[in-house]
Amino acid sequence: MARRPVAVVAAVLLFLEAVGIGLIHMILGIAVDRQDMSLAGLDPAAMSVSTWIMGGLFGLYLAFCGVVLLRTALRDRAPGRFARILLISCAVVHGVLGMLTVGLVGWAAFVFMMVVLGLIVLTLLAFDGRGSDGEPGGAPPADAPPPAAPAADPA
Repeated sequence: MARRPVAVVAAVLLFLEAVGIGLIHMILGIAVDRQDMSLAGLDPAAMSVSTWIMGGLFGLYLAFCGVVLLRTALRDRAPGRFARILLISCAVVHGVLGMLTVGLVGWAAFVFMMVVLGLIVLTLLAFDGRGSDGEPGGAPPADAPPPAAPAADPA
């Protein structure tokens, strides 16, 4: 199965999305700062700085998810517990953001979010903890002793 290329494509898309999210938040922060916008009496400078911080943190989160996917593809092994939880949270975020973008941005953004969501879920399902030979946990190491034969039932 083509699970490694799927994980690599998902990682590349997450890296691109991380850069895009960072740029969008930078532009939004500049717009808020230059227009002296205020919401319910909040300081415009605080709003623009918090927008930049939010964009940076969200971009780092997406980039870290991309690193986890890339590492999974390079090792050709299932991600660990923390990495699976991280990728599941990334899939949930893409589902929620996809739902919001269809109304705010348009169908093209929705399709992009759903493609990334599908690639993440496909990667999680393809790397289900089984090795490339179909055995749970992968093939045993070369120096491992052979498995013991099951004991005969006396009854």
